[in-house]
Amino acid sequence: MQRALNRTFAVAVGLVVAAVAAIYLAPQSVGQTGPGWVSLFDGKDIGSGWDRVGETNWRVEDGAIVADKRTSEGAAHLVSKAKYKDFQVYVEFWSSDDANSGIFLRCQDPAKITDRSCYEANIFDQRKDPSYGTGGIVHFAEVNPMPKAGGKWNTYEITAKGRLITVVLNGQKTSELHNGLFAEGPITLQHGAGVIKFRKVAIRPL
Repeated sequence: MQRALNRTFAVAVGLVVAAVAAIYLAPQSVGQTGPGWVSLFDGKDIGSGWDRVGETNWRVEDGAIVADKRTSEGAAHLVSKAKYKDFQVYVEFWSSDDANSGIFLRCQDPAKITDRSCYEANIFDQRKDPSYGTGGIVHFAEVNPMPKAGGKWNTYEITAKGRLITVVLNGQKTSELHNGLFAEGPITLQHGAGVIKFRKVAIRPL
């Protein structure tokens, strides 16, 4: 009887150790709520920190910014009023399988957002050329193999420091760029097609 109890205790301890190890070995997000981090969305309203370019039905539902019905000819964007040079940005997002979205960085003209005048960390699982699909930086840094983000919550952690831009999706680095074309500018949240939700957006100037 005592031997059986000892065996059961040993198994229980082993399970606890394995669980703790799994927690600490799992990919960890950056400390997006620590010193220096600024939340750009409070989970309640889009607020006055964003300008709108293009037209879609941006709204807040269940603590997330949501869009699913674009009405302008081109993509719609929420554009930060502030400009950023060197920074880390953390975004939690949910996208449908057919979503076309992205996080645009260092945009040169806040009234005219394009993937030629900003760096775009893409969210686009069904892009015809998957080289610059989800996890890539459109026109600049390819992703291979392209991960899929559709149908689940994901995290983007993007660091822009001088000429170096690093994109991390769900704890895995997907693309890296050494380029000095765009040095400073606002960031944007894009809605081009499908359903996109942004649950958390936080930025830390470096």
